[in-house]
Amino acid sequence: MTFVERLEDRLLSNPRADRVKDVAALTRRSMRSKRGSFRAEGPQNVREAVRLALAESPAPGLPRLDAVHVTLQELDRHPGIAADLAALTERGDVFVRAVTAEVLAAMTDAVTPQGMLAVCRFPSSASDASDDAARALGAARLVGVLVRVQDPGNAGTVIRTADAAGADAVLCTPGTVDPFNPKSVRSSAGSLFHVPVFTGVELADVVAAAREHGIGVLAADGYASVTVSELADAAVLRAAGTPAEDVAYPLEQPTAWLFGNEAQGLSEAEVEAADLSVAVPLYGAAESLNVATAATVCLYASAQAQRRIADR
Repeated sequence: MTFVERLEDRLLSNPRADRVKDVAALTRRSMRSKRGSFRAEGPQNVREAVRLALAESPAPGLPRLDAVHVTLQELDRHPGIAADLAALTERGDVFVRAVTAEVLAAMTDAVTPQGMLAVCRFPSSASDASDDAARALGAARLVGVLVRVQDPGNAGTVIRTADAAGADAVLCTPGTVDPFNPKSVRSSAGSLFHVPVFTGVELADVVAAAREHGIGVLAADGYASVTVSELADAAVLRAAGTPAEDVAYPLEQPTAWLFGNEAQGLSEAEVEAADLSVAVPLYGAAESLNVATAATVCLYASAQAQRRIADR
């Protein structure tokens, strides 16, 4: 019997089954915390979760796959995922179950379910959040820090951007939306399985760990007098061997960027905790930038500056 035939033989078709209710309950943060698990929906998230589960030596600080629920129609559309799931079931350490579209819809809060979802365990965490900060910043070159960011879509997008920019970790301070919220996970588009994400980390611990490991702390602040463009231009000059005078901060150095709340930004105390506050320049009539957009500009400015130096 083939892998697909085995799935067909055990098709879950009852949307009121206990397993369906258990997966649906992960919409609530309290239930995610209680079970130490979260839901990752859609082919991109499932593909990356499965690839991570198949990796011989997965990186520390990343989630672990427990189960995959998928419709047979969606599995047929993604033969690569089907092949990887077959390999996982041979190992026997991940539960894979075929479900009807009605069952999958009952498992998720998405308006349009994407045909498959994974249930994953939270990354193993240090016993103390301050230890998480030290662990994340120990050998880091680039880190994003979400400070009281409230929108799940923004949180997920910053994680995706940090992944694309080659960042080493994303840290979330208390008051930040849960990055394992289903909407955040969907917005991260699989990046939660590439870059370690730590939650509940106090900003004071982030700053202390950064200072201990020689990492600069930059605050993204729309009112700052120094712009990220000025720092990026100076980094280009240095990479070309031309000294840049009066440089506020060498952008090619290891850096932790602070990104604040959508409505209020960073508080005065949070800005003062950083080594320097930096603005993204606005050339048009917009009053401000979305936090995820600002994070993209800042993280990529650092990533590009660091790579110019590494490639010399």
